[in-house]
Amino acid sequence: MGNYRCHFELTLQLIGGKWKLLVIYFLSLQKVIRFGQLRRTLPEISERMLVRQLRELEDDGLVSRKVYGTVPPRVDYALTPLGESLVPIMESLRAWGNMYELSREQVTGSADHAPDQVQELAPELADQ
Repeated sequence: MGNYRCHFELTLQLIGGKWKLLVIYFLSLQKVIRFGQLRRTLPEISERMLVRQLRELEDDGLVSRKVYGTVPPRVDYALTPLGESLVPIMESLRAWGNMYELSREQVTGSADHAPDQVQELAPELADQ
């Protein structure tokens, strides 16, 4: 874990990549989610990659995993309190992405959004 130059790099090691933030996002929508349900929610990810991402998130203390000794096997995942602390940060990233999309649409002229909509979003981001 200590192989990073700054805390931005550490954060990206923990949540970076194509799938981790999406996994955390869908876990944040429910208290507990079963593996199969998470797999159906993210059909583009291979089962192997999903298992890998969940293991990494678990190893890093962001996700908890509970295995039930039933047949068929049942595995539940949930965010830990540390994982839940990422939710407001993710909401800020989503708001920024929305603002970016609106600003790009204005530049390209591909949307009918009023120019002041982007300006209204910028202060919202500063408050988060």
